[in-house]
Amino acid sequence: MAERNGRQLPRRWVLSAATLSLAGVATAAYGATRGHHGDGSSAGSAPASPAPKTPAVDRITPAANRIRAYVQRYDGHLAVAALDRQGTTTVTAGAGRFETASIVKVNILAALLLGQEPPGKALSANTKRLAEDMIMSSDNDAAVALWQRIGGSRGLTAANRTLGLRETKPNSHWGLTTTTAADQLRLLAALTAPTGPLTPQDRAYVMGLMKKVIPEQRWGVPAAREPGNPSVYVKNGWDTADSDGGRWIVNSIGRIVEARHDWLVAVLSDHHVSQEEGVRVVEKAATYVLKELRAATAGDGPQPG
Repeated sequence: MAERNGRQLPRRWVLSAATLSLAGVATAAYGATRGHHGDGSSAGSAPASPAPKTPAVDRITPAANRIRAYVQRYDGHLAVAALDRQGTTTVTAGAGRFETASIVKVNILAALLLGQEPPGKALSANTKRLAEDMIMSSDNDAAVALWQRIGGSRGLTAANRTLGLRETKPNSHWGLTTTTAADQLRLLAALTAPTGPLTPQDRAYVMGLMKKVIPEQRWGVPAAREPGNPSVYVKNGWDTADSDGGRWIVNSIGRIVEARHDWLVAVLSDHHVSQEEGVRVVEKAATYVLKELRAATAGDGPQPG
């Protein structure tokens, strides 16, 4: 596929390593010292001894270990990553690189919006129609048109430096771009962070399209939502891999907003005998991950005073 030179995007914002390092979660401890008056003087001649500290129960580490064991059963053909934007919970399992198939269309849209000058400039009616078709119904012709507009693989590479992606390698054919679950989580974080590279209007636009994906494509991450929750955003990818004997690649990235959580989830997989099998694996994985993380954070909240 022919490309035009991608222009260098302004580095208005780069995700900090501290925010999106996807490292483990540290547990907190709390305690109090007794035996002091309000003026700071000791009550008695002997110095007061601090009360024993009561460590908070670490439920995240065991949950993360179970998630990693779950993923390991698939021998490198499954990877998951999840982050709670309302807390500090982050888990990744599986470091393999997968072909994106159509989940890269969210990345293409992000690159398109980053290239608007001035930032936040409204898309033309034609471009907006292409973006809607590309995300809501996964239209490939629309993706080809927008891929060319961003400058192909060079344009995506430039955009990904701004988005903070580290492990995504664009291909001259957009669907053969490779990525990791951790990098897809970085992408979702960049597209939802208030201090991220997109304007508030552009963030709302991307999420709005992911919320309006057509019903027959709303599988994957949405399977992990709580009953009755409408605040679900998704983009899926599926294709056969010639390099794997025609077996299926099935991916899902998305967001689930709940009363106490704002989950970002990425599930990547391949080597399936059918698309249906891949969808089952991805949905089971997304559901399992959030089940574990909801249970692990069920007791989170203000500590007793």
